[in-house]
Amino acid sequence: MNLAERGMAEHLGPERLARLQALTVGVAGAGGLGSNCAMHLVRSGFRRFVIADFDVVEPSNLNRQAYRLDQVGLPKVDALAANLRQVNPDAEVEVHRLRLAPENLRDLFAGCDAVVEALDDPAAKAMVAETFWSGEVLLVLASGMGGAGDADALVTRRVREGVWLVGDGETPCDAGHPPLSPRVGVAAAKQADVVLSHFLNRIDNEGGA
Repeated sequence: MNLAERGMAEHLGPERLARLQALTVGVAGAGGLGSNCAMHLVRSGFRRFVIADFDVVEPSNLNRQAYRLDQVGLPKVDALAANLRQVNPDAEVEVHRLRLAPENLRDLFAGCDAVVEALDDPAAKAMVAETFWSGEVLLVLASGMGGAGDADALVTRRVREGVWLVGDGETPCDAGHPPLSPRVGVAAAKQADVVLSHFLNRIDNEGGA
């Protein structure tokens, strides 16, 4: 157990932490939602990640995404993997720099215990939802987090067994409602909280802590 993990164990307990570390979280998209959600999860004890995104870090991303100025131009998946390891050097991060598609989505996240949908494009978001709708793995979706103000409107809803949706469900990220750090960050934190609480509840109910 490294220094960071010893600190986490003070809050979670060593048995709970070990159980969380055995889980794998898939993150579909490494932008404002995905990068911030993954950072919350690594700080919460998760150590295994599968992250997929085709994009590179741009200056316009720095207003809300978990990257630094010196990472501009790097593939987001590589920059995020490095940042996760800055928190926990023993993080196991499998990265895929590609565009998600129906023919690769299920294979990419095979073996994951949870999948976080963190994409911008509505069609891509729907693709992830349809692929993992069965609830065989925990699926956490997001919709509606553009603009500023009324952060309390971003809520967490259980859609069905194993499927959760975060956001206000109606405010897009567009010219009138730009993607800004506070609301995007709230949504990402809520996604991470769903993942963490789901597995802590399972661990506690199974007597694993």
